[in-house]
Amino acid sequence: QVQLVESGGGLVQAGGSLRLSCVASGSFFSINAMGWYRQAPGKQRELVASITSGIRTNYADSVKGRFTISRDNAKNTVYLQMNSLKPEDTAVYYCNADVTAWGARPQYNYWGQGTQVTVSS
Repeated sequence: QVQLVESGGGLVQAGGSLRLSCVASGSFFSINAMGWYRQAPGKQRELVASITSGIRTNYADSVKGRFTISRDNAKNTVYLQMNSLKPEDTAVYYCNADVTAWGARPQYNYWGQGTQVTVSS
């Protein structure tokens, strides 16, 4: 079993910055891709950014140039640096990870519990 715990959300004014962190804990062979998703009220959950174990990144068009995803494999942690925040960035942000387990090396996908980000205008 793997747990993903996010932190770093909060209330910030438009134009401000926040840094989200997500730590993976538990027993696993490896963590593959990790990512951040968000879900605003009344909207579907959407991908914000993802990063492979090889540090290849992918961003939603709406956050390109403002958000940066990174990871520290030694700490099993993924980060999301969010700059120039806008009110439309307000959402619950969820961490996601693809994990390879021990044994026959099955792969599983896990979600964190989410952290609220609120951007005031």
